[in-house]
Amino acid sequence: MAAFKDHFTPVADAYRAFRPRYPRALFRWLGEVAPARGDALDCGCGNGQASLGLAEVFERVHAVDPGEAQVRQALLHPRVTYSVAPAEDTGLPPASVDLAIAAQAMHWFDLDRFYAELRRVARPGTVFAAVTYGLSRIDPEVDAVVDRLYHGLLAGDWPPERVHVESGYRTLPFPFPELEAPPLEIEERWPLDVFLGYLGTWSAVTAHRRRTGADPLAEIGPALRVAWGTPERPLRVTWPLAVRAGRILPHAGG
Repeated sequence: MAAFKDHFTPVADAYRAFRPRYPRALFRWLGEVAPARGDALDCGCGNGQASLGLAEVFERVHAVDPGEAQVRQALLHPRVTYSVAPAEDTGLPPASVDLAIAAQAMHWFDLDRFYAELRRVARPGTVFAAVTYGLSRIDPEVDAVVDRLYHGLLAGDWPPERVHVESGYRTLPFPFPELEAPPLEIEERWPLDVFLGYLGTWSAVTAHRRRTGADPLAEIGPALRVAWGTPERPLRVTWPLAVRAGRILPHAGG
């Protein structure tokens, strides 16, 4: 098994404060395609952005993440149980979940072991959904500054797994018969300070600071403030969601 790549412990508190929330429409759709609305599993849950959405639809949510700092920051809910555990070894009993999800996390997994674990914990007809989102979009002026950060300043700081996020997980093996998800997007309305907080949760920003001792957000800050206009003015921020979902078959290949 590959070693756990912990990119997020240094920003666990910011991750909780500044990461966007997934749309309710995603969880409503998952509830419709799952065989039952009893038990859901959130793999690589972080601090529970998707776990809370699942709890609106499913009776019990089992949320696992190998990062103890992330789980300590978890967003509490009476129907969500958090555990420090990898997605490849959840600790759940066999045939115990109706739905499994990996939200902005599957590119970190050992997929052979993960898919074996999914088959182990799945009940008949269980659905698995891998969800990811890439670059935010606001308006052409702001987007140009963010693109300079993403593709320019941070070009050498993104982990290699980032390519799978950019492809919407189409570059990863997916051994289950796929379901067509509806078009979905994340939407937030944020002032500039919250958007900067979000940019600070990027793994490449942390890596750049470690590598160079410089803050890339300080470098783009003046241009971003000009593009934004009034800093306190909330702007509409969107992220298109990519969803790969399928029904788990016990003897599927892959």
